[in-house]
Amino acid sequence: MKMIQWCFLSLFILLTGCSTTGPVMTPLEIQSLQSREYENSKEVVFASAISVFQDLGYTIKSADKETGFIMAESAASSDTATKILLGVSSVSQTAATAFVEQIGRHTRVRLNFVTTSKTSSSYGQTDRTDTPILNAGVYRNAFERIESAIFVRSDR
Repeated sequence: MKMIQWCFLSLFILLTGCSTTGPVMTPLEIQSLQSREYENSKEVVFASAISVFQDLGYTIKSADKETGFIMAESAASSDTATKILLGVSSVSQTAATAFVEQIGRHTRVRLNFVTTSKTSSSYGQTDRTDTPILNAGVYRNAFERIESAIFVRSDR
């Protein structure tokens, strides 16, 4: 009997010890991923960021040039198959924010993308999960588009 308990304990430790969460980024690495500086005015960069969010299919929820803060969100998508089969509805969308600030002769932009998933059941239970998007390609694409929009708006 002791041998069986020892085997189960060993198996449990082995299985729980193998679970990984992947590499964790430091706050400085995240800030580096999400930020860029431009040699243009805050007005040009702010307008360019709004334009890019709209080009990417986001709806601007609020934008304040004074504070430099922009909030936008993508269209929501739902899983109707799960709702029909299990009585659980699931809706997901991406929220995006931008903070644009003038620092001396440069303008700094910090973007943040977060995927939000909401589920609710026919019994009234609800759940929400927010997952930060830390994929370098997503931010690189957005910043390349912002650079193009700045180029179009800049005095040549």
